[in-house]
Amino acid sequence: MTSDQKERRRRLLTDARRIVVKVGSGVLTGEKYEDLDENVVSRIVGHVAGLTESGCKVAVVSSGSVSLGTKALGIPRRGLPIPVQQAAAAVGQGRLISLWAKCFEIHGLKVGQVLLTHDDMANRRRFLNSRNTINSLFDFGAIPIINENDTVAVHEIKFGDNDTLSARVTNLMEADLLAILSDVDGLYSADPRLDKEATKIEFVEEVDEGIFAVAGDSSSRTGLGGMASKVRAAKEASRFGASTIILPGARENSLKDAMEGGDIGTFFFPHDDPMNSKKHWIEFTLKPRGALVVDGGARQALLTMGKSLLASGVASVEGDFESGEAVEVKGPDGAVFGKGLVNYHSHEMEKIKGCRSSEIENILGYKFYDEVMHRDDMVLLK
Repeated sequence: MTSDQKERRRRLLTDARRIVVKVGSGVLTGEKYEDLDENVVSRIVGHVAGLTESGCKVAVVSSGSVSLGTKALGIPRRGLPIPVQQAAAAVGQGRLISLWAKCFEIHGLKVGQVLLTHDDMANRRRFLNSRNTINSLFDFGAIPIINENDTVAVHEIKFGDNDTLSARVTNLMEADLLAILSDVDGLYSADPRLDKEATKIEFVEEVDEGIFAVAGDSSSRTGLGGMASKVRAAKEASRFGASTIILPGARENSLKDAMEGGDIGTFFFPHDDPMNSKKHWIEFTLKPRGALVVDGGARQALLTMGKSLLASGVASVEGDFESGEAVEVKGPDGAVFGKGLVNYHSHEMEKIKGCRSSEIENILGYKFYDEVMHRDDMVLLK
């Protein structure tokens, strides 16, 4: 840790005005591992209320609905079929939002429940509508309490864990900081439960393979996300230009101390060249529906000249996709180097691949765009 890193962290935390606070199940249940600890929730609410009073816009991404529901229904937390998990979430979600509302009311603050699925975030119109809803809640001085809509989500439309959801919300509300309150106090050089020589990593400049290697894939007893999912969330938030800090959520005043410059948790610096919101949405939220394989000249033009992709550069088409859906961009060697929104259906692409833009109308009988993928709708993967 250098004095420069400490100063950069202090400045980034001080300047953060829009903050996502993610609270895991292991934090909310304290040492009980079965029911929510109201004292823990009250402490977190006090910190969030303080940030709100200072002028920050804070959203809370809260786990706990399934844990609360299974407790109420008298069934085990693990190994449940999806319909039973969804029923437990339906029972638990009301109890979860009621607890948050009760604790915030003490500070004179209202809450608004926002339930999301991956499908909501992948649809651009619903993504923007969700952003407008959150901003309207802020306008009314309310705290958004966000969770995955586990009552309807199935595998194809699930985020996977609330660490991933919190990173997507960072883009959704255009946040400066993602604070992950965990049942561990940061990222370690090895699993501290197994290695007594493990040391806490205080700063991460860039999330690379080495960082993922030390993160491992451990999971808590109550939640689904382990340290690896938190590191992935930090990487995703970093690409948007947001900082991330992993904090010990059960420790009293951990969020407050961190925001005031205390040496606590693990801090992840934002990327030096952040993406805009739309490109971040394309890279991290959208699932590719197919691929366009381009020739060497097109690959070079995309990578080094900032060009849009034309039909003439497309050598082959993979998959069945609609206009406006996300597809991968592959080079002649089959390696994926980009992803973007395609302007033509896959059956149209089969007809116009390799052709000049001026020929598209003659081939199809119409032409929507000269480009099959515009550079503003494309992300080059790093």
